[in-house]
Amino acid sequence: MTFKIPLFKILWDNEDVQNIEREIKSGMNWAVGPNVEKFEKMIADYIGTDYAAVFNSGTSALHSMLLAHGIRKDDEVIVPSFTFIATANSPLFVGAKPVFVDIERETLGLDPENVKKNITDRTKAILPIHYGGCPCKIRELREIADDNDLILLEDAAEAMGASINNKKVGTFGDSAVLSFCQNKIITTGEGGAVVTDSQDIYEKLLLIRSHGRLETGDYFSSAGLFDYIDLGYNFRMSNITAALGISQLEKVGTVIDMRQKNSEYLMQRILEETDKIKPILPPDGYNHVRQLFTVIADKRNDLISYLKSKNISTKIYFDPVHLSHFYREKLGYKCQLPVTEEMARRTITLPMYPSLSRDEMDFMAETIGKFYR
Repeated sequence: MTFKIPLFKILWDNEDVQNIEREIKSGMNWAVGPNVEKFEKMIADYIGTDYAAVFNSGTSALHSMLLAHGIRKDDEVIVPSFTFIATANSPLFVGAKPVFVDIERETLGLDPENVKKNITDRTKAILPIHYGGCPCKIRELREIADDNDLILLEDAAEAMGASINNKKVGTFGDSAVLSFCQNKIITTGEGGAVVTDSQDIYEKLLLIRSHGRLETGDYFSSAGLFDYIDLGYNFRMSNITAALGISQLEKVGTVIDMRQKNSEYLMQRILEETDKIKPILPPDGYNHVRQLFTVIADKRNDLISYLKSKNISTKIYFDPVHLSHFYREKLGYKCQLPVTEEMARRTITLPMYPSLSRDEMDFMAETIGKFYR
């Protein structure tokens, strides 16, 4: 179904097209080339870390991050269930066990007090997400990790540019993952990155993403021999993809500003129409980049159906991972996560993107108002 107002639209321009066209017309360097290193430097400079390594997806970046940090069989990793399934699956990729912990209501991120209660002698890491572009209680989680000698790994897939008191997410943990999937703050279609201040972790990431190969030059154009010193994967981002990432990242400030202004206007208009919608407001000092426009709604499921009938797209972000068939039936998980399950029942994600017009937002707000009258 094609919606009059879709859930998201990608902000792109001629620079994006020209960057890709230039690399295609070069007739070489489609897979490996200088754009990868340039994009990585731009990411590290923007986030404020010493290193960035790009990958062909956010999921492969998550997998690689856990491998690089030595997470392995019989380790436990604390994760939210209110997330995309890749967050929870990533410990399984390395033989570890995801331990689901409930969220708090203010940011919809991991509840630090519940995290404390679930630490065991097998806990190796804490892996929170920054839901929808809002920082979680990451400072509290950093303190818990330090007090318990745990690794803190941020899943910042939805939150590029978000910050707390001007310190960007991705700089609180030992490493962090970004995603460049098509609905994220910036996009390369698919893609991801790991940012870190650790040279050791960075060097491990480079091996993991490229077959364990010690990169001493361009594999495709060098006559020299290359040694393989560890087990690795083909998780590389292509040079063409990185070219798009470069032009996308140059627009990140504009993209975030447009999202924030649109979110403020849309929320104001909805609240003028009804009191049956409740915003999720971040704490003071939290810079929410509004990758998702998620609200709490009365009669949520009926509202979804009504908006669909009016050609307005919506989505539920997220169905709890611990209630999925895979975790319940195949892995036997039986968790009690009341806040997660309540938020999954009551929240709705409405369309939000930089090019969303005032007329479209007025139409959305008025349509929601009519539903509740």
